[in-house]
Amino acid sequence: MQTHLADFIRETPEGREAEEILRKCVHCGFCTATCPTYQLLGDELDGPRGRIYLIKQVLEGTPATEKTRLHLDRCLTCRACESTCPSGVEYGRLADIGRHEVERQVPRRGADRLFREALKGLVPSSGLFGAAMGMGRLFKPLLPRMLAGKVPDAPPAGHWPPPRHARRMIALAGCVQPSMRPSINAATARVLDALGISLMEPAAAGCCGAVRFHLHDQDGGRDDARRNIDAWWPDIASGHVEAILVTASGCGVQVKDYGHMLRDDPAYAGKAARVASMARDPAEVLAAEAAALQDILARCGAPRSVGKIAFHAPCSLQHGQKVRGVVEGILGAAGYTLTPVADAHLCCGSAGTYSLLQPSFVPAAAGQQAVCPGGGPPRADCLGQHRLHRAFGSRLEPTRSTLDRADR
Repeated sequence: MQTHLADFIRETPEGREAEEILRKCVHCGFCTATCPTYQLLGDELDGPRGRIYLIKQVLEGTPATEKTRLHLDRCLTCRACESTCPSGVEYGRLADIGRHEVERQVPRRGADRLFREALKGLVPSSGLFGAAMGMGRLFKPLLPRMLAGKVPDAPPAGHWPPPRHARRMIALAGCVQPSMRPSINAATARVLDALGISLMEPAAAGCCGAVRFHLHDQDGGRDDARRNIDAWWPDIASGHVEAILVTASGCGVQVKDYGHMLRDDPAYAGKAARVASMARDPAEVLAAEAAALQDILARCGAPRSVGKIAFHAPCSLQHGQKVRGVVEGILGAAGYTLTPVADAHLCCGSAGTYSLLQPSFVPAAAGQQAVCPGGGPPRADCLGQHRLHRAFGSRLEPTRSTLDRADR
């Protein structure tokens, strides 16, 4: 694709990156076949190819409009298009650049702006979000049905084994997971403890930065990343930990991108690259420990067949982190029979804050994933999926909790 970027961005780091990405696109349109919003709407501008053209026009000097912003807003950033693209177009990074410039040219107003500002202030703060979730649970019977559906019950976290092994890893607590699903990190800690790995959760770390970064506060997102790096760095520098475990795959994408986010920060570029290289999804850790996990299951007398389940991989795992087929193999080794999920490459419709900002699209996107042929409850790693699938009568459980139960 030929480009003629405007003077205001041509010689900036963002401009050079955007130009490199744009020049890879060959207009083939393969990406439209795996784009959820294009499948739902059939509008070229609501597919990756059309959005790339919109971003290109803006970066070449065409003024952005509210319509431009609308089509970019509708994108889930699921990055399925990146998995499909034969030319290696990094659409996610291009979308970040384009959205930032469109937001600069077409500022939000009124209720839309206030809502997004509220999300940026509330969601990344685990304390504020936890208090709000607690109040929501307390008054859940009195809430309207639609609002009550957004307040999940939280099972108790359970026992977290104390650090007792030479092998240690750090876990990111994050912002919403401690309140919505506190059992996930604890279950992961129990599984790893059985494998001879202690999991620690530094209190000074917090939100990965994705919420602010993707809500037009990229500086705030970078500040979140710096805070986490500072919280983890003493253990990293001393060599006490071998990996940073991120149990929420969307956060994992962000942490693995710290090196890119802070590449122009002289004080943090090196540290950020080190942190990004150490970030792991639990699936990657368990795959590396497959032999030990098999031995434990054998010694515990785990049944060869535990039951049927369906696993839908989050977009952030299969497209963002490019981790595919690993969880399925681990579940199979644990004795579960996996049933197929139709169109498993498509997004569940949650996509972080998308389910709050674009609620009219979420039921349709979730409906594509509501049916799991062959029976068996689905297992998922998107927190939003637990709320979405209740509308379709499905019960979901995080993979870590499933493995924890099998391991016990």
